[in-house]
Amino acid sequence: MKQDYIDFKQQRELGDIISDTFKFIRENYKAYFKSVIKILWPAFLLLIAAVAYYSYTTVGNSLMFAQDGGFFIGFGLLMIGLLLYYAVLNVAAFHFIKSYVHNHGLPDHEDVKQGVKADLGKMFGLGAITWILIFVGLIILIIPGIYLSVPLSIAAAVLVFKNESIGGSISESFHLVKDNWWMSFISLFLIWLIIYIISLIFQIPVLIYTFVKMFTIMEEQSASAPNVADMFDWVYLTLTIIASAIQYLLYAITPIGVAFVYYNLNEQKYFTGAYESIENLGKND
Repeated sequence: MKQDYIDFKQQRELGDIISDTFKFIRENYKAYFKSVIKILWPAFLLLIAAVAYYSYTTVGNSLMFAQDGGFFIGFGLLMIGLLLYYAVLNVAAFHFIKSYVHNHGLPDHEDVKQGVKADLGKMFGLGAITWILIFVGLIILIIPGIYLSVPLSIAAAVLVFKNESIGGSISESFHLVKDNWWMSFISLFLIWLIIYIISLIFQIPVLIYTFVKMFTIMEEQSASAPNVADMFDWVYLTLTIIASAIQYLLYAITPIGVAFVYYNLNEQKYFTGAYESIENLGKND
C-alpha cells in the first residue's frame, strides 16, 4: 500500500470531501494528469478546434455567419466536442481512481486504458442522456433541472465503479442520492465553484486585452462611433482559446470530487468499505 494512500471507501463530512479532493490532487497530480492526458489529448484537441471555430463564427462576425449557417455549424461542433471531451475525461478519471483504489494507491495505466476502451461508448451515451434530461428539466421548470443534475452527476461514477449499464447507472444514482440530495448538491456545487474561480484567473489576460483594445479604439475613432468588431481580433481569439484550454484541463479535478461524493453515499447505503476493513482485520489476525 502506498504510504500516503487516501481511502475513498469512507463516509465523509462536507469539509472532508472538499479537502480530500484537493489533497488527492496535491499528492497524485503527476500520475493522475499523466495517465488521463495520455487518453484525453485527442478529444481535447478536437474540443479546442471546435472552440476556435465557434469563437471565429461568433466574435465580431455573428451576423455574417448567421446568414450562411456557420454559427449553427460551430455551435453543433462545440456541443459534440464538449460531449466527447467530458465522456473521455470522466471515464479516464474514474478508471484511474478505480485502479488507485484496487491497487491501494498504485494505479496501473494499462488498467485505466483497458477500462476506457470498455466503457467509453456507455459513458458517451450516458453523457448525452444526462444533458438531454437536465436540459428538459430546466426548460420545464428550473428546479427539476437542478434536482436532476445531482444524481445524474453521480451516474458516471456509478457506471465505472459498479460496472453498470446506462440505465442501471441512472437508477442506482437516484437510489444513492435519495435522502442525501442536499449534502450531495452542496458538495458538488462547492467543488465546481472552486475550480471555476481558479479558472477565472486565466481569463484575466483576456479582460486586460479587451479593456486596452477598447480604449485604444475609442481614442482612434473618437470622431465616429467605435466599431465593436475591431475589438475582437486574432490576439483576442488566441487569448480566449488559451484560457478555455486551461479551463477545460482544470475541470479534470471535478471527477475526483464526484468520486468522493459517490463513495460517501455508497458507504452510507452499503457499508462496503467498513465490511472490507473488518474482513482485512480478520485476515491479519
